[in-house]
Amino acid sequence: MTPAENEISVILPGLGEGVTEATITRWLKTVGDTVELDEPLLEVATDKVDTEIPAPAAGTVVQIVEPEDALVAVGAVVATLGIAAPTRTATPVSAPPADPIPQPIPADAEEPPPAARLDGGASADRVEKLPRIRRTIARRMVESLHTAAQLTTVVEADLTSVAIRRAEMKQQFHERTGSRLSYLPFIAVAAVDALAEHPIINATVDSECSEVTYHGSVHLGMAVDSTKGLMVPVIRDAQHQGVVEMATAIASAAAAVRDGSIAPDDLSGGTFTITNTGSRGALFDTPIINQPQSAILGVGAVTERLVPEHDTDGALLIRIRPMAYLSLTYDHRLIDGADAARYLTSVRARLESWSRGISGDEPVPAGGGARSPR
Repeated sequence: MTPAENEISVILPGLGEGVTEATITRWLKTVGDTVELDEPLLEVATDKVDTEIPAPAAGTVVQIVEPEDALVAVGAVVATLGIAAPTRTATPVSAPPADPIPQPIPADAEEPPPAARLDGGASADRVEKLPRIRRTIARRMVESLHTAAQLTTVVEADLTSVAIRRAEMKQQFHERTGSRLSYLPFIAVAAVDALAEHPIINATVDSECSEVTYHGSVHLGMAVDSTKGLMVPVIRDAQHQGVVEMATAIASAAAAVRDGSIAPDDLSGGTFTITNTGSRGALFDTPIINQPQSAILGVGAVTERLVPEHDTDGALLIRIRPMAYLSLTYDHRLIDGADAARYLTSVRARLESWSRGISGDEPVPAGGGARSPR
């Protein structure tokens, strides 16, 4: 007898909270290929993350059920593996060696032709398939605009106090972490801290606009620009984070996004989001709400500007100050313009009156330690 093969199904596993389907972006094996246990078998993309699916057992790929670009539900069969199951064998009989199977000779790789030129030397148009993550971003952005009545309010903040505190902290922070301390964690801490006074900004309204949920914790989404596209990892219980913890959490989340190690669950469950377009030099923007949240804070570039002031005698002075625009896009179904303005002025007040020890910005001892809840 010859070895028999048992077949097992490869199913699309759960890929995180709220993820019900995924698109197969690439098969790493074809029919007839052997695969080891836990060896990557295919790549899939969801609304939240791209990931590899490992083989559930060692064997041979017998059938690929779902092709590339197929949208597949979690739990569906995507392939079949044949698992060798040795049985009782007959006495072997000598046989002459088989003739070698001719192997195809690969053609020499050819250089792709240069792009066609139109009259006048202009290149021809190039058509490419839109990546899955870009299609997902496009769909979610349009859905957000169709769901919420979105409006943006902008304030300008003087970051002089923050700049002084940052200068005091950055050397020790760099020695401990090897990273540069930016303005962003200070702004994030102030933004999260102000949510306690303005809980409607950290709330969610249901699809029927009949109930509102005021979230007890702040799960802070931080928009991260990556080569694959925009992703928003979530920092859990951000209300307990001081500047050092916040800076570390932001850096860790961004690194996980960019090296592809971010888990699907780390991209869901946010209650409020910050996007730092100022890191690319933008003065301010009008960000789109990350549904089902009700608001998103845009942080503009910190730039030195001339600011008029009056001294105690009323004389006009011109100062050079580090200034930044903060823009809040909010769902007008739930949040009024006055609510947005009050929240932004609270954030600004925290930033402009920053002093040593405010909002838990003292460096944490080397052994760690969580910030106490307010």
